[in-house]
Amino acid sequence: MKKQRTHWHSAAIFIGWLVSFGTLISSGTAAAASASTADHSKFKELQQAFKSGPEVTKACLKCHTEAAKQIHKTTHWTWEYRNPANGQLLGKKHLINNFCISEMSNEAFCNACHIGYGWKDDTFDFTKQENVDCLVCHDTTGGYKKPTGLAGHPVYKAMELPPGSGKIVQPVDLKKVAQAIGKSSRDTCGACHFYGGGGDGVKHGDMDSSLSAPERKLDVHMDATGSDFPCATCHMTTGHQVPGSRYAPTAKDKGGPRLRGKTDTRNLTTCEACHGERPHPVKVTWLNNHGDKLNDHASKIACQTCHIPSFARGGVATKLSWDWSTAGKLSPEGKPFQKKDEKGRVIYDSKKGDFTFGEFVVPEYAWFNGRVKYTLLTDKLEINNGVAHINSFEGSPDDGKSMIWPVKVFRGSQPYDAVNMTLVVPHTTGMDATSYWKNFNWEKAIATGMASAHAPFSGKIAFVKTEMYWPIAHMVAPKEDALSCQQCHSANGRLKNIKGVYMPGRDASKLLDMAGWIIALLALIGVLIHGGLRIISSNKKG
Repeated sequence: MKKQRTHWHSAAIFIGWLVSFGTLISSGTAAAASASTADHSKFKELQQAFKSGPEVTKACLKCHTEAAKQIHKTTHWTWEYRNPANGQLLGKKHLINNFCISEMSNEAFCNACHIGYGWKDDTFDFTKQENVDCLVCHDTTGGYKKPTGLAGHPVYKAMELPPGSGKIVQPVDLKKVAQAIGKSSRDTCGACHFYGGGGDGVKHGDMDSSLSAPERKLDVHMDATGSDFPCATCHMTTGHQVPGSRYAPTAKDKGGPRLRGKTDTRNLTTCEACHGERPHPVKVTWLNNHGDKLNDHASKIACQTCHIPSFARGGVATKLSWDWSTAGKLSPEGKPFQKKDEKGRVIYDSKKGDFTFGEFVVPEYAWFNGRVKYTLLTDKLEINNGVAHINSFEGSPDDGKSMIWPVKVFRGSQPYDAVNMTLVVPHTTGMDATSYWKNFNWEKAIATGMASAHAPFSGKIAFVKTEMYWPIAHMVAPKEDALSCQQCHSANGRLKNIKGVYMPGRDASKLLDMAGWIIALLALIGVLIHGGLRIISSNKKG
C-alpha cells in the first residue's frame, strides 16, 4: 500500500523533503527546525502557577479566542450525534453498551475522557468556555493525566487514588504542561481512544497502546520509523471538527482520492480518500492480470477486509466478552477478589464478573452500508435465539451501497428490566458505589442508575446475552501480509458465512460438478475416438 500513494501524495512528500533540507542548510545545523512559529513558554499569559484546569483554559482563550466556541459544536464536547439516516439521538449520554454498560449515573468516573472539566452529573454547564480542557489534546509532555473519579479534572494536590489503595498520586504541573503544548498526537488521542471501555484495548480491538509507537507490521501508516502518521493525518480536523464517525461511518466511498486541505464535505478518513477505488497496480501479461482482478474485488470488499487480517496484534489483548451476571462473588473471607490468567490478565472481578480476551483475533465479516441502528434505553428489547443486539449493521449484497466489512463482535451478558423489557443503567462506579459491592445488590444499583437517567424501572431484573458490533479500521498490515486468495476462496474460508455472492472455491453444487465431470469425460472420449479414427484412416491411405 505504501507504494500506491497518489501522485499528489508523492509530490507533497518530495516538496516537504526539499523544504526540510533547505531549512537544515540555512540553519547550519543537523537538528530539524521546529514546525511551530510560537514558543508558548515565552507567552506572558502562561507565566503563572495555575491552580486548576479552567484557569489554564482562560489563559489559552486570551489568544485563541474562538477555540472554545468551536469545541462546543463538536461531538467530542456534546457526546451527542443525531443519526441522519434514522433520526436516533446517539452518543455516550444516551447509549447502552455491553462492556461498562453506561456512562449515565457514572459520569464522575467515565467522564475522565471528556474534553472538559467538571462533568459529574446533569448540572454540567456545556456553555461555559473555561470548562473546555485544552491540555488533554495538546499536551506534549506526557505528564498530563485525568484519573477516573474526578469528573475530568487532573490531580491538583497529592491524593490517594484509588481511595484506600495506599497509592499517592502527585499533582500535575499545569504551568509546565501549558508552556509545552503542541499539536495532537497518537498519544493524546490514544489517552482516551486506546483505553475506551475501562482498559487498554478493551472496546475496539484495533486501537490500543501498541499504536503509540507501532512497527510497520502492526500498522503501515502509523509505523514509528516509517510514515509515522499521527491520527490527524487521516482525521484531518477543521475548526476542531474531527471527521470519521463510528456512529455513521462511510462504508463505501465512491468519491476517489482527494487533496488534503481542500474543502470537501465527504469523509476524509476512508481508504479511498487517498488510494482511490482501484488502488492496485495493473500489469497484464498473458499469464497474469492479478491487479485488475483485485480492483474488481474492491467494488464489493472493503479495503480493511483484506488488509487487516487480524486485530489486537501489538501485544495488547482485547476484551471479547464480559459477563456481568457472575459479579458479586466473594472470597472465603467475605471480600471482593480478582482472578488472573497465566498472562496476568484479570479474567474475573467480583465487581464486574467474568471476561475473555484475545490476541491476533480474526474478525467476523458482514455486509455493511454505513447505517448502524442502536437499541436505546427506551426501546423494547428484541431477544432472538437468546441474544439481544445492542446495535446492528445494515447492509445487503444488492443495495449498491454495501461492502463486506471486518467487524469485532463484543459479546456480553447484562441485566435488563424483565417487566418493561428494556435495557437498564446500573450505578457501578465512583466512591459512593463502594457500598453496593460490599453488600452486592443489583436491584439497588439499577434503581439508582435509572433514577439518574430519568427512566422507569420495574424493580425486577433478569440477564440477557448481548452482542455489539464494531467496524475494524486500524492496524493496517503491510501488503505482503494481506489475505491470500485461499483464505477466502475455500469451503471453510473467512467469508464462509457471507451470503449473496458467488465465490469460486467456496460455492459448489454436487450435481453441477458431476455434470461438468461427465461432460469433460465425454469430451475426452470424443477426442480419443476422433484421434483413433484419424490414425486408422491415415494407415489405410499409406
